Amino acid sequence: MHSKRTTKEYLLLFTKGAGMGAADVVPGVSGGTIAFITGIYEELLASIRSVDTGALQLLLEFRLAEFWRHVNGAFLLVLLSGIGFSVLALSRIILYLLANHSELLWSFFFGLIVASAWVVGRKIGRWSVGVVLFGLLGTAIAYYVTVATPAQTPESYFFLFLSGAIAICAMILPGISGSFLLVLLAKYEFVLNAVKELRLDVIAVFAAGCVVGILSFSRVLNWALKNYHNATIALLTGFMLGSLNKVWPWKHTLETFTDRHGEVKPLVQQNILPGIYESLTGHESYMGYGIVLATIGFLAVYLTDHFTRTESSSTNFKTTHR
Repeated sequence: MHSKRTTKEYLLLFTKGAGMGAADVVPGVSGGTIAFITGIYEELLASIRSVDTGALQLLLEFRLAEFWRHVNGAFLLVLLSGIGFSVLALSRIILYLLANHSELLWSFFFGLIVASAWVVGRKIGRWSVGVVLFGLLGTAIAYYVTVATPAQTPESYFFLFLSGAIAICAMILPGISGSFLLVLLAKYEFVLNAVKELRLDVIAVFAAGCVVGILSFSRVLNWALKNYHNATIALLTGFMLGSLNKVWPWKHTLETFTDRHGEVKPLVQQNILPGIYESLTGHESYMGYGIVLATIGFLAVYLTDHFTRTESSSTNFKTTHR
C-alpha cells in the first residue's frame, strides 16, 4: 500500500520529475541519477514493476480504482507530468545551447555528474575486492561507450522503437545516459526535433519502445539491487565516472561527417585543455564561467542530497516517536 501524499509533496514530486526530464534531455546525464539522489528511485522501480499481469487484469475488468492503487498511479502521473513538462519546455533551449554555448552547458553537467558519482558512491555499505572490480568495470564500460563512434542508422519505425527501448533502460540507470545512447544510435537530434515539431507518429513509436523497455528492464535492475546491492551501486558509480569523458566541456573535432540532411557534424573528438581549445578553434573557452557553472552543478546535487537525507531523517524520527 502506497502512502498518500499532501499537495506540497506532490508539487515537490513534480519538481523532481522536471529535474529528471531536464537531465534526460542532455547527452551524458541520467534522469535515474536525479531519481536516486532525490530519494524516489526505489519507489519509481517498484511502481514500474507493478505494471504487470495483475494490473492488466484489473484494467480489463474495469476495476479502475483498484488498478490506479495497484500501479501507484498518482505517483507515476505526477512524476511523468514533470518529466514531460521539462522535456517539452527544454528541448528547444537545450538544442540552442548545444549549438551555441556547448562549453557552458557541458561545464554545468560535468559538475552535476561529479557530485552524482560521489553521492551514489556513498550508498555502498561495505567495500570489498569484488565491489571495487565492479566499479572499475562500470568505469571501463562507460568510457568505451563515450569513445564509440556514432553510426548512421535508419529512420524506420522499427529502429525508432528499438532506440526507445534501449534508451529508456539507460535513462533509469544512475550514471548511464539514455540521451547519449541516442547520440550513438544517431537518433538524438531526430527525436528532439520530433518533440519540438510535435511529430506525433515518431513520438508515439518512440514512446512505445520506451514502455516495453522500461517494463522489462526495471525487474532486472530491482533484482540486482536487492541481491547484489553494493556491487550494483559500485557498477552505477563507475558508469558515472566513465561518462565524465563525454561531458568534458572543451573538445577538438578530429573528424566530421555529413548526415543525410547535408549537415556537417562531429564524428571523432578529443578532450583538450581550455587554453589549447582557444588556440586550436579560435573560440573563447569561457573557462571562468565554466568553473562557476560546474561548481553550481556540483552544489545543486550535493544540496539536493543533503536536504533529501535531512527530510528523510526528520520523517523517520517523527514516525518513530509518534
